[in-house]
Amino acid sequence: MLIGLTGGIASGKSTVSRLLVKHGALLVDADQVARDIVEQGQPALKEITSFFGQAILHEDGSLNRAALGAIVFSDKDKLAKLESITHPAIRKRMLSTIERYKEENPNAIIVADVPLIYETNQMHLYEAIVVVYVPRDIQIERLAVRNDITQDVAASRVDIQMDIEHKKALADYVIDNSGSLEQTEKQVIEFIQRLVSV
Repeated sequence: MLIGLTGGIASGKSTVSRLLVKHGALLVDADQVARDIVEQGQPALKEITSFFGQAILHEDGSLNRAALGAIVFSDKDKLAKLESITHPAIRKRMLSTIERYKEENPNAIIVADVPLIYETNQMHLYEAIVVVYVPRDIQIERLAVRNDITQDVAASRVDIQMDIEHKKALADYVIDNSGSLEQTEKQVIEFIQRLVSV
C-alpha cells in the first residue's frame, strides 16, 4: 500500500517518518531524493549549472546551496525554473524507488514523505494521504527554536505555506504531533494496525 505523508513546516514529519519505519513501513523521502539528484555527476546538477552558471558551485564542483538559494528565493521566475528542473527528476527517482520496493515487498506499507503533496497536486499518486498536524502557534514556536529565529520570522515562513488547518481538512488520516513522542507513536501504531487490517 502506498501512502503519501505530508504536513507543515516544523510539524514533525521526520519524527513521524522515523516512527513509521520503526513499525515496519518503508520510506521514500522527497527531501533526501532532492539532495541526491543534485549530487556531482547527476543530470539535474548539470542542467542547473548550465542555467544558473558556475557561481552556484563550490570549488570542488558540488552544489553551493546557499548561493543558489540567494538567487532563487528573491526571484520567483528563477525559482520556477529551478523547480522545473528538480521536480521531474525528484518524482522520477521517487517513483522508481517505490516500484523497486513494491517488487521486493509486495505487501509492504510504503510511505512517501512529500512536503508539497497538495501544492503540487500529487494526491492521485497515493492510496491515502496522512497529514502530520500541529496547530500554527506550535509550528511557529518549534520553528523559531529549531532555526534560532524570531517568532515573527518563523510566523512569516509558516504563513508562506498552505494553511495547516486546510491540509488537515483534506487528509485521509491525521497524526497529531502536538503532544508527547509517546502520544505520537501510539497514533502511528494505531494507523499501521488500521492499514494492515484493511
